[in-house]
Amino acid sequence: MREPMFLLLVACGVIYLVLGDREEALMLLGFVCVIIGITTYQERKTERALDALRDLSSPRALVIRGGQQRRIAGRDVARGDILVVSEGDRVPADAVLISSMSISVDESFLTGESVPVRKAAMEHTPEEIAMARPGGEDTPFLYSGTLLVQGQGFARVLATAANTELGKIGKALESVKPEPTALQKETGRLVRNVAIIGLILCVVVVLVFRWTGGTWLNGLLVGITLAMATLPEEFPVVLTIFLALGRGASRKSTC
Repeated sequence: MREPMFLLLVACGVIYLVLGDREEALMLLGFVCVIIGITTYQERKTERALDALRDLSSPRALVIRGGQQRRIAGRDVARGDILVVSEGDRVPADAVLISSMSISVDESFLTGESVPVRKAAMEHTPEEIAMARPGGEDTPFLYSGTLLVQGQGFARVLATAANTELGKIGKALESVKPEPTALQKETGRLVRNVAIIGLILCVVVVLVFRWTGGTWLNGLLVGITLAMATLPEEFPVVLTIFLALGRGASRKSTC
């Protein structure tokens, strides 16, 4: 709704409606409805694709509930659940080992250490226990997102979602605002400069049209038409396409 081309279409449709030219007004407003429909459809399609990717990337967890083993989505794991972990599993939550057999875990994305660390079960696990910081050998704690590279065992969930070590990192990253790239800044500057030139030409055309004997409304329509033809809304799209094509060509050449 904030795109300049979209606003210009709406403005033209309203002006034609004021002038009594219903056919032109309905045609322009019809284009507006088509644009809204296409945009909404594409955004929903993209959201569904992202949801499907999240489901695929979400780790599955094997838990013991009601005395039975159940395979559930990692996001459905709750505090107090008993996890059944084995080699190749991605840990879905922060937990403490209550039984283990030769478990080694890759915690590199939390500690920076590429070598897997050994884990040992806690013999007597109290009801209230706090998670320790990642790192170190023979500790009983498993952390969300880490990978079991060896062994198997059982663990009791202590923290999930934003309360895990991984969730704390996510909270910290939320406060980091990404800055636009140099290409985005240059493209935005180019679009802004050409848009200013187009608006200036629009005003000049309106004044000249009125000075030569035309009406203000007709002059405004002509000026808006010129602005629509001048505003470079396609620049970002064209740049994106060329960058995508260039990246695809570089991959092929690398292969």
